[in-house]
Amino acid sequence: MLLGGMGCMVSRLASKFAFFPPRPATYQVKRQEGDGKVVVVSPSSSSSFSIPQVDSSLDVWLLDTKRGNRIVAFYLRNPYARLTLLYSHGNAADLGQLYDLFVQLKVNLRVNLMGYDYSGYGASTGKPSEIDTYADIEAVYQCLETEYGVSQEDLILYGQSVGSGPTLHLAARLPRLRGVVLHSAILSGLRVLCHVKFTLCCDIYKNINKIQKVKCPVLVIHGTEDDVVNWLHGNGLWQLAREPYEPLWIKGGGHCNLELYPDYIRHLCRFIHEMENMTTEIRLKKIGQSLRQHGKSNTSTCTPCITGRCCRVRLCRPRWPRCPKFPKFPRCPECPRPRCIRLSFRQCCGT
Repeated sequence: MLLGGMGCMVSRLASKFAFFPPRPATYQVKRQEGDGKVVVVSPSSSSSFSIPQVDSSLDVWLLDTKRGNRIVAFYLRNPYARLTLLYSHGNAADLGQLYDLFVQLKVNLRVNLMGYDYSGYGASTGKPSEIDTYADIEAVYQCLETEYGVSQEDLILYGQSVGSGPTLHLAARLPRLRGVVLHSAILSGLRVLCHVKFTLCCDIYKNINKIQKVKCPVLVIHGTEDDVVNWLHGNGLWQLAREPYEPLWIKGGGHCNLELYPDYIRHLCRFIHEMENMTTEIRLKKIGQSLRQHGKSNTSTCTPCITGRCCRVRLCRPRWPRCPKFPKFPRCPECPRPRCIRLSFRQCCGT
């Protein structure tokens, strides 16, 4: 009970440090009379962030998540784009503050860009939490699929800081992604607060475990003078990636200013260009090689068997010594009877 209480307390502490939504929000949304289209409005005339109310290249979405919240998403269209970038922002900004950056990325990278506010951020309803950010990005990805016909092969996920959590959550579930960008990313929530070398069950955003499940090229960008998330977080993720792309360590860069360095957009453009030119045949070949290498490195004495149940059940070969009287049968460690064979079954949730 004591350990469980401590775990919950640590998890709540980590969540408290993880989310700082701007108050008040830097924008509002409303539905137009007549066509019912959702548009963005500034909360006041004195707001320092302005989003054009009429922009033919901007679609504003109100998306319902499986957690019961309604989140806001911006889709910025580029007529020359071949790929789509799904951007998950940091913990202290909302879409109103990021709109100008989105426009620059859309133009310079020649991509369509989808950005969204987490539950409790901007004009999105609810309260921010780790599990809600997972539901948020899943709702946004579903919108890209159904409304714009975006496939995994044409999608690049981009996660900044805390946004690396939902980014890797989704990337680990999509085996045919074109690429992933991790910008000032974290190994896990508690590793930002204290320098632990192991993962606790109460930790949040366990990116250190999920990065190894990502089967596409991963670009890591991190500042060497980041005093919020140490550079070692980015380096650790890059070393653990199954298909690491050449990283960008910005000398002197902090946590929130990497976009100001010329190398940032230059390196990002090169990555996007190479992902564009990567044919489907090459991608499938790389995925196959990655799966084969992963299979060799994860050998087990358990043999998978197909059952009618919703989860996989593995029949494990017994490890205890064989009975000298009946060599074909293993000796049961729990009783003296040599004919007693207790084969252990282990359920696997597939995660």
